[in-house]
Amino acid sequence: MSHEFRELLKKIGSGTHTHKDLTRAEAATATRLLLTGEATPAQIGAFLIAHRIKRPTAEELAGMLDAYEEYGPLLPKRDLPGPLIIFGHPYDGRSRTAPVGVLVALLLATAGSAVLLHGSGLCPTKYGLPLEALWRGLGVEWRGLSLERVGQLLEQTGLGFLYLPDCFPQAQALMDYRDQIGKRPPLATLELVWAPYDGPFHLIAGYVHPPTEATMVQLFALRGIPTFTTVKGLEGSCDLPRDRTAILNHAGKRLLLKAHDYALAGSEIPLGSPEDLIRQMQHMLAGQPCELTPAALWNGGSYLWHLGHAPSLEEGIQLARELFCSGRVMDKVRQLTHLVQPSYL
Repeated sequence: MSHEFRELLKKIGSGTHTHKDLTRAEAATATRLLLTGEATPAQIGAFLIAHRIKRPTAEELAGMLDAYEEYGPLLPKRDLPGPLIIFGHPYDGRSRTAPVGVLVALLLATAGSAVLLHGSGLCPTKYGLPLEALWRGLGVEWRGLSLERVGQLLEQTGLGFLYLPDCFPQAQALMDYRDQIGKRPPLATLELVWAPYDGPFHLIAGYVHPPTEATMVQLFALRGIPTFTTVKGLEGSCDLPRDRTAILNHAGKRLLLKAHDYALAGSEIPLGSPEDLIRQMQHMLAGQPCELTPAALWNGGSYLWHLGHAPSLEEGIQLARELFCSGRVMDKVRQLTHLVQPSYL
């Protein structure tokens, strides 16, 4: 048993009226003890549920990210065309609506940005469809790649994906606790705001509840992250909704985007089988209209504009359409399929 961890657990788990928040240094210590396994299973489970009930502060999350930076992977700075675009999607995936994050990443890389995603396989508590499975469905296998190889691919293709079980097994080992307590602990918030890159980046983080956004903004200030965008996205992802106004916060500036203004509004696309979604994605890549088209154009066009590839949102949507229909996005998939060769295959 870790006596040091027990004292931190007592501090946050003392009840509604007597608990105390951790300092940034204490939160970093607690996370270190979680990652190294110095805390016992009983202590880890108690800490995760107590911290969820208490709700994490921005200072605590900053300390937890400090520990992630110390013990987790950090991609060295690479020769990229601009700041690396890092998307923070929930690792436990989607269960209700069809994700288009992979298509958006391909589109941005085709337009000239460098994009990094990170995630895992099936994760608790939702056990929804993860982005990694969609990449595999398109023939791109990110599992088994070294950190160095991911950095090389970023330079070569403008795309990278860090697969948690390979690149950060200490964090992956905590997934079982999430399943056992039946709730997302504050560790799940780190997935949205983790930026494992030692160079300039633009962090795009999804969220569900408005208080989470406020905490994120405070966290970015504490961590010295000047360039960020928060997105009230579908199921906490970075995917923009079409059936309501999309709410973004770009480094303190509020953006309200309406798909209705661009004839792309409609009901959100329900998530069917993974095989059906992959077929729709392949139709998009081939420039063929499909059920996924409005969501892909709305998200792709919005991000192309937001990240400087088009002077207006309308022109961003048109550029997205042209890139899909011309086959250039499909060419990016072919490039990745050719270059991404995990060591164990």
